[in-house]
Amino acid sequence: QVQLVESGGGLVQAGGSLRLSCLASGRTFGAYAMDWFLPAPGKEREFAAAISRSGSNTEYADSVKGRFTVSRDNDKNTAYLQMNSLKPEDTAVYYCAAIETPFPNYYLTKESNFDSWGQGTQVTVSS
Repeated sequence: QVQLVESGGGLVQAGGSLRLSCLASGRTFGAYAMDWFLPAPGKEREFAAAISRSGSNTEYADSVKGRFTVSRDNDKNTAYLQMNSLKPEDTAVYYCAAIETPFPNYYLTKESNFDSWGQGTQVTVSS
């Protein structure tokens, strides 16, 4: 199993930026597609962003398009979520998730059979 540790959250003012990191260990990071999620009480977690194994394929929720950028560095076993133009409604605990796949261009956009989840990192945006 792969283990994920998130970092980079914090308190920022509206319009500010943060970069979240998700460090993986235990298995080959390059074998996993990576996602970022927000909690959604009473239902599955809300999708924010995804990136394929290759890093060439990405997808974003409509609420973050144009403001967030997901990336990865397989040599450092780390996925990133660059968060710009932050809004108070972005306030949440952000979780990274990994799913092993043989397909370099594959990714998920919903909570479904992920192999591992991070512990979450708190992002708070003040107005």
